[in-house]
Amino acid sequence: MNIFSKKPNPIEALRESKREMTRATRGIEKEIGTLQLEEKKLVAEIKRTAKTGNEAATKTLARQLAMHAQSSVAIGMKGATKAMSAMNKQMAPEKQAKIIREFQRQSSQMDMTTEMMSDAIDDALDDDEAEDETEDLTNQVLDEIGVDVASQLSSAPRGRIAGKNTEAVSSSGVDELEKRLAALRNP
Repeated sequence: MNIFSKKPNPIEALRESKREMTRATRGIEKEIGTLQLEEKKLVAEIKRTAKTGNEAATKTLARQLAMHAQSSVAIGMKGATKAMSAMNKQMAPEKQAKIIREFQRQSSQMDMTTEMMSDAIDDALDDDEAEDETEDLTNQVLDEIGVDVASQLSSAPRGRIAGKNTEAVSSSGVDELEKRLAALRNP
């Protein structure tokens, strides 16, 4: 590592990692294409030998096709491993772990601060003394102007209002609807 070299710009580093990933992807796709072409050729050759009745050659080609499939999987895994190692190299897992730890620390600190602020606001708003003083002042003002709320509330009517009338109206409405329905049924 050269200590005199300029530290890469994050945008340039991103572009470079994208280029590397594109190159690796292209290489993998190219290998997949060639393997698929070879597989098609082997399948065609197996069909041709099966038509001629050469059973030994057909079995040999089938084994070759199976080995070819296994090798294609191995080559695909090799390419995927190469791409993953390139990404790990670019991402620096140690730095990512450090960033995650810092984020967790800041998040827990913010949660504690939010909880403390919430408690302080609740304490300020839940002042029972202020409510008692407000109620006392309100009662004093009402007493000065001669309004006695308690006596007026005791003389107010209590209970349900017009509860029986609604039942009578609803039952008479139902009776009337039943009569109309019966008249429609029996013309």
